[in-house]
Amino acid sequence: MAGHSGSDLRYWLALHRAPLIGSRRFASLLSHFGTPKAVFEAGTAAWTALKIPEKTIAYFQNPDWGTVAHDLDWLNGSQRHCLTLHDPRYPALLREIADPPPLLFVVGEPAALASRQVAMVGSRNPSASGRKAAHHLARELAAAGYGVVSGLALGIDAAAHRGALDGNGITLAVAGTGPDQIYPRQHRALAQEIVERGGAILSEFPPGTEPKAGNFPRRNRIISGLALGTLVVEAAEQSGSLITARLALEQGREVFAVPGSIYSPVSKGCNDLIQEGAKLVQSVRDIVEEFGPTTLPGRPEPPPLPAPSGDEPHWALLKFIAYDPTSVDTLVAVTGESPESIAATLLMLELQGYVESAPGGCYVRIK
Repeated sequence: MAGHSGSDLRYWLALHRAPLIGSRRFASLLSHFGTPKAVFEAGTAAWTALKIPEKTIAYFQNPDWGTVAHDLDWLNGSQRHCLTLHDPRYPALLREIADPPPLLFVVGEPAALASRQVAMVGSRNPSASGRKAAHHLARELAAAGYGVVSGLALGIDAAAHRGALDGNGITLAVAGTGPDQIYPRQHRALAQEIVERGGAILSEFPPGTEPKAGNFPRRNRIISGLALGTLVVEAAEQSGSLITARLALEQGREVFAVPGSIYSPVSKGCNDLIQEGAKLVQSVRDIVEEFGPTTLPGRPEPPPLPAPSGDEPHWALLKFIAYDPTSVDTLVAVTGESPESIAATLLMLELQGYVESAPGGCYVRIK
């Protein structure tokens, strides 16, 4: 809470809780009056002159100090922070967007917000190859010294956070709930690890805010706004990830996309982005060359991924298994092996982490 007295922060929190005050109106009030405290002290004539809604004026006359007290109580906990637009720790890139959140509630290390970030977003129901690509690219970005920012959602988001952690890097999770809620619930352990490893969970929504559908598109501008560029790994034609990509463009940031099969519905959005001018990404080099390498002192290189030795007969089958679903019938046809022999080899490759089963009795290669 550096840069603000407890009294000042109390007024920031009170203004943040005011009805019908979004980030743009909050910014215009700050510009007009200078501080949140001055907003509350201005009086009815000044508020009316600015055409502030009656419901908001009624709140200004009688602020909800009880709820503000609960916010302050929450902030007294370990590793909890509130960064206002006037706080020097507020991320510089985020401050540049058209409607920066006036407050950021942070669980974890505020200094992590100052690292050079790349956003990674994509489908909540990715293919195995999409999940693998997200993990691999995030891991390599972390090794190159970049932070990875995403939205803590199922699918590509989770793979991106995990990849950054596996690359010994920093990752930021932007929540569509209050900072005290983890959604989805099954990501509680992941969220805890993000914080323990030097990253942060952050939200513009105050403590106690439950998951609401309308909050998640709003947080997308923060994901893209924190980052130098946004990478879309897999996205269907009407995906929310495409909203994040468009916001990145509006914010003057780079947009990257991983191409996919023309037959895959979760690749349609990425392929469309590339047609519209997004940079095609086949390796982390395609991203890093846009911004230049960066280094974080004291971060060890991640361990190399194991490679097939080539001595065992089951590696011969691997070259016939695509990163898109491949049926057992196809493998029987191209190898001449029996279905039983193919099944035994597939089991071996699955146990060793080289393939995953897919719907319809198919398999996909994942490394």
